[in-house]
Amino acid sequence: MADEQQFIEDGLQRTRIDEFFADELGRAGYGGMDVAKTPMGTQIVLKAEKPGMVIGKGGKNIRKITDTLETEFELDDPQVDVQEVDEPDLNARIVADRLANALERGWYFRKAGHTTIDRIMEAGALGAEIVLSGKVTGARSRVEKFNRGYIKHNGEPAEEIVDHGVATAVMKLGTIGVQVRIIPPDAELPDDFEIYEDVDVSDYVEEAEGVDELLASEPDEGDGEETGPAIGAPPEDEEGTDVTGDGEPAAEEAPEEEVVDEEVGEPDVPDEEDVEEELDDLAADVDEELDEETEAEAEELMDEMDEADVEVTGADQEGER
Repeated sequence: MADEQQFIEDGLQRTRIDEFFADELGRAGYGGMDVAKTPMGTQIVLKAEKPGMVIGKGGKNIRKITDTLETEFELDDPQVDVQEVDEPDLNARIVADRLANALERGWYFRKAGHTTIDRIMEAGALGAEIVLSGKVTGARSRVEKFNRGYIKHNGEPAEEIVDHGVATAVMKLGTIGVQVRIIPPDAELPDDFEIYEDVDVSDYVEEAEGVDELLASEPDEGDGEETGPAIGAPPEDEEGTDVTGDGEPAAEEAPEEEVVDEEVGEPDVPDEEDVEEELDDLAADVDEELDEETEAEAEELMDEMDEADVEVTGADQEGER
């Protein structure tokens, strides 16, 4: 069987056993149970207002309960132990059953609720809440609440500290659900605090060790003499030289280099007139080069044309002859 199914089976079995005890031990003031499985068997601890009625004459009733647990619920060697409830008014299960019985006997719900919650607070509870839901006074169902003191509804304190009990009152008009929540007197809530009066605060303030000696060893202002090595400096031997952890003298400190800031002047920026003169000179040089090249090309063309004319005239003279 998987772990999840095993948890479900154990929860269902525990609920069935609790309902069986509530039916069988209702007159004895059943106040809950604790089940623990051991190698020797199943240990069950019953809480009851009247343990004598649970045990019965000569242990007859407790033997009957043990046989029923072994046959109907298939528990291995059940061992039942009965404990008496010290303060029934602080047990939510017992209080819920009492209130349900009072409603069934004809008590007015408001009187029964206030009387019950007053008894809870008189027993020393830090807080209590009673919730009645159902057809309390008429054909229309509603919810009535009675609160006293301090109560927790959410979080881990509501599950671990608050005692919760449920019961049902069967009336002519219908059933009425009864829920009771009680915070016991010895409960330690996470938001509790204590205020102490006439307490010397200095008794609870811890002084740091060695602060006074450090302040006493500091040199006075204005004295140029050094009283000892600086905090964190390496130790010195008798001759005054620094010694490292290996016993060798420490290396000499390098002299500090002087840093001289050189003045950097502003960059020379040429004037506009100088720039224009340079541009004019460049333009003149370019024009001269172009003129020389053009003249040379023109002379070459003229020479070629003269040679062509001479050839043409020589050919004409030979044709006339």
